[in-house]
Amino acid sequence: MRAHIIQIVDGVRYNTETAEIVASNEYWDGNNYERSGRNSHLYKSKNGRFFLGRSSQWQGENDIIEPVSKENAMEEYENLREKEMEYETAFGVEPTEA
Repeated sequence: MRAHIIQIVDGVRYNTETAEIVASNEYWDGNNYERSGRNSHLYKSKNGRFFLGRSSQWQGENDIIEPVSKENAMEEYENLREKEMEYETAFGVEPTEA
């Protein structure tokens, strides 16, 4: 389940509540949304910055923000199961045809 995380990284404030979800690994398994107690969500901020929100249900683990480049965000998008935003909308380019 999506966690509300605000974190400052390198002088930039990232906020999961004000950014849009691009993709995630969140899914309903019949009991909960957590994938082994952990979830990853790829976000795009209002200013076009990409970041991962990593949340955990495990004691002793903190929810964190991990800024990523556009190129890394594209890779994460491919690996995350649930797409909340179309590729073209998220990245401003069409995927290359095979």
